[in-house]
Amino acid sequence: MRPLSPTVINNFLTPFTIALQFLTRIPVPVVGQFSDQAQAQSLLYYPLVGLVIGCLLIIAPFPDSTAALSAALLLTLWTAITGGLHLDGLADSADAWAGGAADPERTLAIMKDPASGPLGVTALLLVLLIKFAGIYELVLHAQTWQLLLPPVLGRTAIILLLLSTPYVRRHGLGSKISTFMPRKKAIATLLIVFAAIGWILGPSSFWLLSGLLATGGFLRHIMCQRIGGTTGDTLGALVEIIEATSLALLVIIYLPSSP
Repeated sequence: MRPLSPTVINNFLTPFTIALQFLTRIPVPVVGQFSDQAQAQSLLYYPLVGLVIGCLLIIAPFPDSTAALSAALLLTLWTAITGGLHLDGLADSADAWAGGAADPERTLAIMKDPASGPLGVTALLLVLLIKFAGIYELVLHAQTWQLLLPPVLGRTAIILLLLSTPYVRRHGLGSKISTFMPRKKAIATLLIVFAAIGWILGPSSFWLLSGLLATGGFLRHIMCQRIGGTTGDTLGALVEIIEATSLALLVIIYLPSSP
């Protein structure tokens, strides 16, 4: 078997490291200067970053016998791994939708405000509550391996949204990714993730993926209706809502009902 060439290894490691560096607080060698193409290429590795996050969650040495405490600790670890990156986007998006008064420019301006208003805090609490409840049920039923899936699905949703939706901030964090995104490879990445989910969960994965596509489609609709596309903040909100929805659906579809 021929060893992988340094070029092949570098073509994988550089965009993967960029993705880890951007989406998590996992200590990795910092990639200083990189091209716009390399940044866009890193998008293809977002689901893999989600898998890394999921693996860290399921190997965390928390006691399953205390389900509530374990769920709280796992949620804390999950948030720490990502540095609250997507939670910030969720809060900013909720505040902007409430205060934007259907005005696209005002909505985008509010998103730039680092302060969180009452609706932003409420959105954070509700999404974290759903996540906690989902994790609690998975721990209670000894199904913590399913925590592999929500981080993958949340970051896969970013690819799907950027493939189908304009990025409205010309100089935003995602503008270069959206512009230079390798579309054919991105579509192939989506198909690989969906096929893997189907293989892992079987035919009932149809209901999980359908529920998530419906959720993502609704979010895309209100983004396009209000601001004409997506931003970094709305992408973060998408990740958090898809993760929370996937946890809820995993519990509803795959766990036995309580007597």
